[in-house]
Amino acid sequence: MTELDVRAMTPEEFDGWQAELAAGYAQEHVTAGNWPADEALARARRAIAVQLPDGTATPGELLLVGVLPDGSPIGRLWISLTHPRGLANCAHLQDIAVVADRRGQGLGRALLAAGERVARERGAHALELNVFGANETAARLYRTSGYRVVTQQMRKDLLA
Repeated sequence: MTELDVRAMTPEEFDGWQAELAAGYAQEHVTAGNWPADEALARARRAIAVQLPDGTATPGELLLVGVLPDGSPIGRLWISLTHPRGLANCAHLQDIAVVADRRGQGLGRALLAAGERVARERGAHALELNVFGANETAARLYRTSGYRVVTQQMRKDLLA
């Protein structure tokens, strides 16, 4: 596996990441049929603002940048040390992303492993995540990294 470390995200990096995160999150919800396209970006921005009211200083939130040994940033992670459903000792992976020009090189797996290590060091016994059904690439990464389905939400469009 590629050698990779993580460091805290700077406030400047947070500003750029937050915009990318909102756009991607909005699109995932539109693709899933959860939100109308014209409202999606505003909804995503509000959701992120609620979860990260103090940006990089929000307690219990790990906002990390994955870096290669030469210091090159290759991706970002957001891990909540407190699970959204209150599961004891279970952190929640909110977001993981490898920069576009570095995808397909095994860095996502290395970034995920680095995030797991940090969560474990902070007292987490487990790490849970949600993945949108259309994101098969991410689902495959998680399955092959040892994650298993613990709940599943399904939908059938009745007007199609």
